[in-house]
Amino acid sequence: INAEYGIDVTNDGGVLKQIIKVGSGTDHPTTGANVSVHYVGTLLDGTKFDSSRDRGEYFTFELGAGQVIKGWDKVVETMKKGEICKVTLKPEYAYGKAGSPPKIPADSTLVFEIELVSWNSDKDISKNKDGSLLKKVI
Repeated sequence: INAEYGIDVTNDGGVLKQIIKVGSGTDHPTTGANVSVHYVGTLLDGTKFDSSRDRGEYFTFELGAGQVIKGWDKVVETMKKGEICKVTLKPEYAYGKAGSPPKIPADSTLVFEIELVSWNSDKDISKNKDGSLLKKVI
């Protein structure tokens, strides 16, 4: 894998991004935002191991909170709303030496197609979590 296959997000060749569909606007989600994405994950040989599209529901996570593999936190923060990209992740930005058996072998380079559907940077910090006090992460 080398940088000619996409934008080198991490400057070490570990996370390579190719934009398939340009997103709208200029804003990007920031650390702490709750992001919703669609994705399809494959091994280098094209074997699909997971897909939110197949389940028909978005995958939502808090950006930068370590809830996803490291490469996802790195690439999603570079995306715009509606953007679809193909991302190639070296093992150290995916599941590493352990893999994720049985579907993802140890030391696997993974390929994802990710669509950033939306994000919300507002945090509900009200006592009763009723939306009466919101903190915006900027």
